[in-house]
Amino acid sequence: MAKQYNGPVRPRAKKGTFARVIRTVFSFYPVLLPLTLACIVFTAIVSSMPSLFMQKVLAAVEGGVKMAETAGGAAAWEHYKGDVIPVVILLGCIYLVSLTSAFVYNQLMAVITQGTLKKLRDRMFSRMQELPVKYFDTHNHGDIMSYYTNDIDTLRQLVSQSMPQLLISGITLTVLICIMLYFSVWMTLVILAGVLAMSFVSKKIGGGSARHFVRRQMALGKTEGYVEEMMHGQKVVKVFCHETKAMQKFDEVNDNLFREAEKANKYANTLMPIINNIGNILYVLVAIVGGVLLIKEVPNLSFSGLALSVSVVVPFLNITKQFTGSVGQISNQINSVIMGLAGASRVFEILDEEPERDEGYVTLVNVKEVDGELVECEERTGSWAWKHPHREDGTVSYVPLRGDVRMTEVDFEYVEGKPVLKNISLYAEPGQQVAFVGATGAGKTTITNLINRFYDIADGKIRYDGININKIKKSSLRRSLGVVLQDVNLFTGSVMDNIRYGKLDATEEECIAAARLVGADDFITRLPEGYNTELSGNGANLSQGQRQLISIARAAVADPPVMILDEATSSIDTRTEAIVQRGMDALMKDRTVFVIAHRLSTVKSSDVIMVLDHGEIIERGSHDDLIARRGQYYSLYTGAFELE
Repeated sequence: MAKQYNGPVRPRAKKGTFARVIRTVFSFYPVLLPLTLACIVFTAIVSSMPSLFMQKVLAAVEGGVKMAETAGGAAAWEHYKGDVIPVVILLGCIYLVSLTSAFVYNQLMAVITQGTLKKLRDRMFSRMQELPVKYFDTHNHGDIMSYYTNDIDTLRQLVSQSMPQLLISGITLTVLICIMLYFSVWMTLVILAGVLAMSFVSKKIGGGSARHFVRRQMALGKTEGYVEEMMHGQKVVKVFCHETKAMQKFDEVNDNLFREAEKANKYANTLMPIINNIGNILYVLVAIVGGVLLIKEVPNLSFSGLALSVSVVVPFLNITKQFTGSVGQISNQINSVIMGLAGASRVFEILDEEPERDEGYVTLVNVKEVDGELVECEERTGSWAWKHPHREDGTVSYVPLRGDVRMTEVDFEYVEGKPVLKNISLYAEPGQQVAFVGATGAGKTTITNLINRFYDIADGKIRYDGININKIKKSSLRRSLGVVLQDVNLFTGSVMDNIRYGKLDATEEECIAAARLVGADDFITRLPEGYNTELSGNGANLSQGQRQLISIARAAVADPPVMILDEATSSIDTRTEAIVQRGMDALMKDRTVFVIAHRLSTVKSSDVIMVLDHGEIIERGSHDDLIARRGQYYSLYTGAFELE
């Protein structure tokens, strides 16, 4: 299980996240995004225009009524028709273009939104492959999964709904203010006073909502992390009758999510009714002010010079409804924006994680011998060498890959001030088998992690074929090492695919040969579809021993010069172990092998056995030497067999 991450809780999205979202979307779609924005702007402007046309129509009607009183109905109709019909036709044409524009921008937004999410997921997954092992050791795996599900989904809502709606509402408000000033400054002041009240309420209530929506997003990630952890360890839960405790813990996590979601939605559900009621009150106030101004015949103050009349007041009332509706839309989108920015902040958080540093420049290449010299070649020859460019004089030398590993006075600590390895010095010559034994936590696995450069040492030197491993590119270093871990990871796919994972260009014959070498062929051929049997759920349809055999076959097909066996046979029964051991002996022949084992019977034949205690090597030598010495190894060995 991954270690629980208990880092600092951030109460809000990082500053500048909104601008970064815009920049990111624009970088993905530098042509489509401006086109979409143009369509949105045009649609928003057109949606604000009906009040102007209504004023023209009402003014024509007012003029027609007066003409009917003096010149008769026919003359009034001719006057009315000449003023109104062109306006209606023009409005219809504008609406037709607006409909087309809205259709285009909705279609483009679908492309931009889904494309943005796809590209972000690609970037996230690529960055995840670049992160060091330390990141996954210190972060809950379920919380990492939440980046790809919940956080991406809130970002989708931000890009597809909230941002376009905010833009539309903002443009609409701007156009409506201009139209209101065009009609009447007095009534515009009434609306602006109401908007100030709306803004005050939105700030007070929306601020509280923002905090809880961000906390809700983080609580959701922790809940998913706990669920993932429990699903991964369900067998352990059942074996130790931990169901009740697991449910209690889940209730705690889920209750925290409920509380944060409840508080966030309480604020959100309170905001809209208040905004709507302020809008209704404002509508009444505008109607009253407009009526009073008409009755008192107060001179109109406007940018159009229009006299105050019914043809001005009635459209203004419609503008009031539209204006308060747009303000309400902005208030309604605040919560979605906050959630989207919280999700976007977490997405950018993983994108901004420092990738695994690799300052190495020595690479592993295929070579062949020509006239007594090693020459680099493209085809696989079975011979490898380290390509070592020398920066001093620009020359390149080729060092044969032999598997000579040496550690000199190595110190290491996972947490500063808490050393795990202290002054470790050892060497493994080509073809030697070196075993590490000792109590749990003595530092055995840590040594192999350092050879792989999953972590970097604090002090000392590690040399591989005489080359400081800091100079070797990590991809080349790890390609030269075969690792079989105690915890087996099998991937969805066939048995053949899982074996081929050790060498992606391996043929079926090579994979089958590797399986035969380690004794896995016998049980694989008895599976329903043999090597084509599909595995899922980390190989849940296989026994633990069978899964381990496939893992060992995967390392065998890679055919590396150095093997690291970390409790490789710990999950295999004694009979199966005897079968595997013969294959392992063949696999380890002429290779440098590091073996970590608690079952001391598996390391008796090792060339060198090193006993670790609290990060230090306290004994080293062959099995017979250490038994004769009657030290810590003797106690471990005889004690283990006495227990057996």
